[in-house]
Amino acid sequence: MKVWKTAKFLKKDKNIELITRSYINYIYKYGPINDIIRKYNINPSDVYKLNQYTANRIAGLLILYLAKDKKRLNDIVLKYDTSDLLVSDITPEIEGYIER
Repeated sequence: MKVWKTAKFLKKDKNIELITRSYINYIYKYGPINDIIRKYNINPSDVYKLNQYTANRIAGLLILYLAKDKKRLNDIVLKYDTSDLLVSDITPEIEGYIER
């Protein structure tokens, strides 16, 4: 029987941590999340919990991606592909240097 289980990796990988921290800053640092935090006076410990939860999930996805574990990545897509998505249209947004 297939059982859905969350796994935690105890071995620290500094590259995964660096990439994850960078992604969290990219996603949250200068976006509307700071305005929302101020507007609703969200407790700093709650903001920390949200950031930590997101960082752990991003790190997990990075590990699966780097391990080329397409099956488990696909399992996540299938499990969380629900109709109750809280956004309408998704427009990919990226930053970075472009060689000219």
